[in-house]
Amino acid sequence: MRNIMKHLLYTASSLILIALGSCSHSKNIIFRADTQTGALNGLYMANDTSINWILCADGTQYEWVDSRCGWGLGHFWINGTKYFWSTPKEKDSTANRMTVKYQVENIEITVVRTWNEDGNLVESYEFANTGKENASLQEIAINTPFNDNYPDARTCYNARCNAHIWTGGNDAYVYCTRMSGAPGGLGLILQKGAVEGYEISERSEKTGGSNFRGVFQLNPENKILKPGECYTIQWLLLSADNWNDFQTKAIGNGLIIATANRYVVEEGEEVTVSFKSNFPSLKGKLLLNNKEVAEVNGDNINYTTTLNAPGEQIFTLSYDDGKKTSVECLTVSNFDSLINRRCRFIAEHQQFIKSGDPRNGAFIVYDNDTESLYINGESGQERADCDEARERVAMGILLALQYQYTSDKKMKDALNSYVSFVRRIQRADYTTNSTVDFQSYNRGYNYPWVADFWFTMFRATGDRQYLKDGYGTLRALVRYFNHDFYCIGVPTYGYTLLKDNNFTAEADTLLNDFKLMADVFYENGPNYPTFEVNYEQSIVGPSIIHLLNVYMLTGNEKYLKGAESQLPLLESFGGKQPSFHLNDIAIRHWDGYWFGKDQIWGDTFPHYWSTLSGIAFRLYAKATGKQEYAERALNIFRNNFCLFSEDGRGSCAFIYPNKVNGQKAHFYDPFANDQDWAMVHWLKYGPNFE
Repeated sequence: MRNIMKHLLYTASSLILIALGSCSHSKNIIFRADTQTGALNGLYMANDTSINWILCADGTQYEWVDSRCGWGLGHFWINGTKYFWSTPKEKDSTANRMTVKYQVENIEITVVRTWNEDGNLVESYEFANTGKENASLQEIAINTPFNDNYPDARTCYNARCNAHIWTGGNDAYVYCTRMSGAPGGLGLILQKGAVEGYEISERSEKTGGSNFRGVFQLNPENKILKPGECYTIQWLLLSADNWNDFQTKAIGNGLIIATANRYVVEEGEEVTVSFKSNFPSLKGKLLLNNKEVAEVNGDNINYTTTLNAPGEQIFTLSYDDGKKTSVECLTVSNFDSLINRRCRFIAEHQQFIKSGDPRNGAFIVYDNDTESLYINGESGQERADCDEARERVAMGILLALQYQYTSDKKMKDALNSYVSFVRRIQRADYTTNSTVDFQSYNRGYNYPWVADFWFTMFRATGDRQYLKDGYGTLRALVRYFNHDFYCIGVPTYGYTLLKDNNFTAEADTLLNDFKLMADVFYENGPNYPTFEVNYEQSIVGPSIIHLLNVYMLTGNEKYLKGAESQLPLLESFGGKQPSFHLNDIAIRHWDGYWFGKDQIWGDTFPHYWSTLSGIAFRLYAKATGKQEYAERALNIFRNNFCLFSEDGRGSCAFIYPNKVNGQKAHFYDPFANDQDWAMVHWLKYGPNFE
């Protein structure tokens, strides 16, 4: 019965084919348009209508996603005033062409949808100045509401996509992968104009919260139009089996695809950037941080240089009379020294010291704006994601790991105080809370993190009591949550530590627990339960990680097969855009709100939990010998170093979009909060992993 239900759950049900006035069997991409606004409510592949790649902008999918949000509508600013186009002044449709005209003040917007000879959909947006004076169009935003949201695992598997956006100037693109990881994605390839960013709207706790990525809007470049002058944005929509197929088709349709051999390097390391096109006669200039470094030509441009200065390194290809695209790299001084500076910053600035206060010794949030600790509740606002424990246990683990390399007395003293604090968030039976007053709910994620801390302290000190503490904490996890909680970071290495130190019975008990957890993850497959978020990369990743760890402890092939079956879902969360913010970085879009100072919703690229994908890839490479996954893992880990500054400060998230709900974004949040898991994972699974 279980297998029958799983088959029913994950076989995408066929949609009744909607009568699309402009579709035929010769077209690869078909659409459904709103008869009132002229915007799109549906976008489908003709050979597979099981997934609508865009949001239904009629309130049926989400009540707040109404006609305002339709694909192809939008807004711009002129002289400080925001104008929307939403009501057509003219519409015309035939079997092979749809034209919709809008008039906003002195700007006429003409939207044309047609098909090329390959059956792919071409959309153009022409902005024409019909007035008698220059018109300065600023912050143009065109609605492109990709269907990237999270009702539940079943719906995501069958009918949702992960939208990977690259606003690469004249060579911008979007590739949407199926959340199931199955072949066949939707690609958007820019053909005219330039896209320099994107926005997210309709984000709040009341509009989907952490389970709704938002309504996307692409931002073309700003333009000053003279009377009678026009500016056109045009893109092509097509299907592609996977990233390689998409990039090949993009190049074949005139796009330049940019890449780098790595996106974050240490000072003094080489980096190679590449630009591939189908233009053998292409000539241009390559700039590094706006300074010309080379003249280049050909359809396969490669440039290698040594990066010597810490900071962002933006390589820009300028070609064809002003067209541009780029690669975004980052240089850090040295990974090891940066980790050490971060650890010293934590010990010196992020430990709460107040004699007599039960929180004494805790590592807590630091506000880089005010140069001070953020004491949860002092401002009158209680924020669970800024309390004295939970994700912030990473700081304790990081210091304990680093102490093994440095024997730094300052770190030792900080750790001794922290040990006393952690004992105050645990009862004698190892019930573990998020706060010392035990007023927080019993959160499952706390247990593996605190157990990891105890095991790491054993490695740092040799004190066998920490082994007992780690064991007791993991047993409490099972006592409260059985074997079906999808923990982040179950320290399965605790089994080996216990066994090697003659805690044989305890080791065997933990191994049995680990196997029972893995059995649940294997049986569930992609049928993930709902936890704090309905569906996310940090439930898929931990499932794969635990299955791989138990496979390597037991040699049981079923656990490897279980991990492999889920790997495509995890890979779907990461894109191939040429930026240290984005390349193979998993989509997350709510942590800036919950963990950040400015509490802004929207894509967080990178977010440190993207390293969970790196751990899964690293373990998979070890289990199978497929070293390309090890390289991908290291790339993910390195990319996350952008969350730390050279003086040891941290940022919990980079809010990537240009705007979120109209508020300017694209910045590092001022809170140093929970980002230190990125460094923990580098030390555990980075270059020294065996």
